[in-house]
Amino acid sequence: MTVQYHIGTMGFGYKAWQGTFYPEKLPKARQLAYYATRFQALEMDSTFYGVPRAESVVRWRETTPDGFKLCPKMPREITHDLKLSPAAEPVLTNFVETMRLLEDRLGPVVIQFPPDFVSAEFETLANFLPGLPGDLRFALEFRHRSWWGERTAELLRAHHMCWIAADYLYMPREIWQTTDFLYLRFLGRHGRFATKTHEVLDRTDDLVHWREQLLPHVETAPAVYAFFNNDYSGYSPATADRFKALLGLDVEPGTPRQGKLF
Repeated sequence: MTVQYHIGTMGFGYKAWQGTFYPEKLPKARQLAYYATRFQALEMDSTFYGVPRAESVVRWRETTPDGFKLCPKMPREITHDLKLSPAAEPVLTNFVETMRLLEDRLGPVVIQFPPDFVSAEFETLANFLPGLPGDLRFALEFRHRSWWGERTAELLRAHHMCWIAADYLYMPREIWQTTDFLYLRFLGRHGRFATKTHEVLDRTDDLVHWREQLLPHVETAPAVYAFFNNDYSGYSPATADRFKALLGLDVEPGTPRQGKLF
């Protein structure tokens, strides 16, 4: 069975990448097209802060090639502000309808919960999940350890949703497979590095840990999504390439790589 790896970064429009990842004089309007020549997937962080305009989403679709996957984050208004309450339904409907404009470019939708969303809210989550459209894929990230356990895994399996495995601060670094794809997020403490132009930390040992964690699952979860933010090691394009190389994947020609860590 062939495993489909979708590896990339969280966001793409970073000023510090001009002249490092992007050519120095590349117009901002052409950044996504350039990014899509180097990576085959992108986690769209901007959707976390609000539902984008329909014309922007159509432009994302038209700018990226066949096979490219965009993984949008559900707006924080739903998960953080309205806390999955029925009042969030209009926002959710608008978000889903807008994301459908991506058509075949649409990958799993990321649902990131805040640290104060604890397992005491189990029934809230159980009531929310059936309202999500069954033809789309969703991946959930919990940021409180109280969720760790078989009860959570059973709930997600019942709805064919992915439990995100995140390398983040105090969270357990392990994979709970709950559907037929895996979704990994590599995060660091916000504002950890003064610049985002090169890798500051060598996270190779951590990446090897995750490779060994995911390989036993690929036969039953042959699609793997993995995304890196700049706060993980300083410069997410290079770290994403390191992970690709550890998986035996080709690194796209032209992708900047750090031969030396600073």
